[in-house]
Amino acid sequence: MIKLFYIIFTILIATSCSLKPIDKYHGVAFLEKKQEKLLINKSNKNDIIRILGAPSTQSVLEEDLWIYIENRKSKSSILKLGKEIVLTSNVLVLEIDNRGVLKNKKFYNIDDQNDLIFSKNETAMSDKDSFVYGVLSSLKQKIDSPKRNK
Repeated sequence: MIKLFYIIFTILIATSCSLKPIDKYHGVAFLEKKQEKLLINKSNKNDIIRILGAPSTQSVLEEDLWIYIENRKSKSSILKLGKEIVLTSNVLVLEIDNRGVLKNKKFYNIDDQNDLIFSKNETAMSDKDSFVYGVLSSLKQKIDSPKRNK
């Protein structure tokens, strides 16, 4: 009986291990090659959608700024306990003019993204003088008031 258990256990362990790495894709596959087909001042919105599909996201502040993302992750070796590693991380930013023609495109790969510098400045806020603080503190008092009555 114990030998049968060991055989079944060994078969389950052997079949659950995969020799091929499992990749997780997110966004547009092969974004770097596809973006080369887009020509500035010649491609329009229909061409962009035909080549790349719908944008991953559109800018909230600017109406015609389309952003496409490609992200590919894979599991690392067993020695690193299967930690996920990023294989590709590409971002394509397209600016489209008011006529629907591609005005500018910027392509960022993983190396470009690592070189970006973010501001270390922090916004100072006075806690007790802000309108939001007053509204939230009054809501907190109303929520806590039944506790005082009990």
